[in-house]
Amino acid sequence: MKPSIPLHVEKPVYGGDCLARLSDEVPGAAGRVGKAIFVPLTLPGETITARITEDKRSFAKAELDEVLTRLANRVSPACPHFGVCGGCHYQHAAYSSQLTMKQEILRETLTRAGVTVPREMAVLAAEPWAYRNRIRLAVAPDGKVGYRGRRSHEVVPISECPIAAPILFQTAECVGIFLRENLPAASLAASITEFELFINHDQSQLLLTLFCETAPPGEPAEWLPTLRAALPLQATGIRIQLADGSVQPQILAAEGLPSLSYAAAGFAYQVDHGAFFQINRLLMDDFVALITAGHSGKIAWDLYSGVGLFARRLASHFAEVLAVESAPASFPALQRNLMHTAGRAINSTTLDFLRHNREQRQPRPDFIVLDPPRGGLGAEVTTLLNAIHAPEMVYVSCDPATLARDLRALTLERYQIESLTLVDMFPQTFHIETVVRLRRA
Repeated sequence: MKPSIPLHVEKPVYGGDCLARLSDEVPGAAGRVGKAIFVPLTLPGETITARITEDKRSFAKAELDEVLTRLANRVSPACPHFGVCGGCHYQHAAYSSQLTMKQEILRETLTRAGVTVPREMAVLAAEPWAYRNRIRLAVAPDGKVGYRGRRSHEVVPISECPIAAPILFQTAECVGIFLRENLPAASLAASITEFELFINHDQSQLLLTLFCETAPPGEPAEWLPTLRAALPLQATGIRIQLADGSVQPQILAAEGLPSLSYAAAGFAYQVDHGAFFQINRLLMDDFVALITAGHSGKIAWDLYSGVGLFARRLASHFAEVLAVESAPASFPALQRNLMHTAGRAINSTTLDFLRHNREQRQPRPDFIVLDPPRGGLGAEVTTLLNAIHAPEMVYVSCDPATLARDLRALTLERYQIESLTLVDMFPQTFHIETVVRLRRA
């Protein structure tokens, strides 16, 4: 076992770790002084001891042994599983410090990419506990349920989850008990590997999805109604699907309705099994207002629209709204959510939609909302957007690195950043949501 070494923690980095550097105080550090070492569960300014677990040519990873200099912003984690479970990364930091670290990471990431960041960075945040409306848990071979571990892919059985809406974990416990008591262990281990729970705004409706590597034992249609009746919150719908990563997974069995109704930002949205929807139930209304408030005109585009969270609101303030979505799990709900409004659902990728718009020379929109997945926009999409030169755009991002790349491309051409807001959609974790308002220069 490698010896523990003293380190001074410098700054947070995206991914949950903090950066320290090898000093000349460490025996055998000659020729390696200044080497970057990434250590989780630490805070900037702390002096610690840590044990190197992975030593690469240009950097190393380490695990915390002891905090030698304890700072006032280090707090006791609210969850007994923190540090072993891989779901949270910042429970050891006071919430104000979490926000500060995320601001620092975001500003440095954008600046390093050559993006001029506004001096003022707004923050949108809410209660940092019990905020999740969706959780996905793994099923261990013995039938126990939990999250994946921080250091491995193994299932960490859990007794609570403080960041989830309380009814979700209560329901998850019931699902686990039902699976253990009603399905043979050998068959269970070979079939159901994970399940997802999603609740609506007032916790009155629930969607449960069971993910299988192979077909589950027995006849699912026989035990799904029993499972549904055993849950503390009557499930609106349950389905079993193959966990093959397909955008159109094979549905093996279903019970109940395929969607729930989620009230947010003044509307009731239909959300289907597997459809993307924002996860922080406490920020929903303010988040939608941040993106859409103050915008009106003739034409708006909502690209990567999902089930229409923004498009439905925009349809009340624009003469025409084009909502573009390609995901099979989201598009049917998008169509239903825009019925009898000024919105029109378009089944297309954003890239194909923009290419078609260029060829057809359609009217230029007054306003564009961009909410891409983690991979961001990419080179061709940013080029096409620059060519359209809409007067205003709002970019909603869940990844600072791809946001930085895309903003560099957009601001080099036609746009300037009018405002930037850090939205803490995922408290206690390293994830960063950002809303950037862009105006044509």
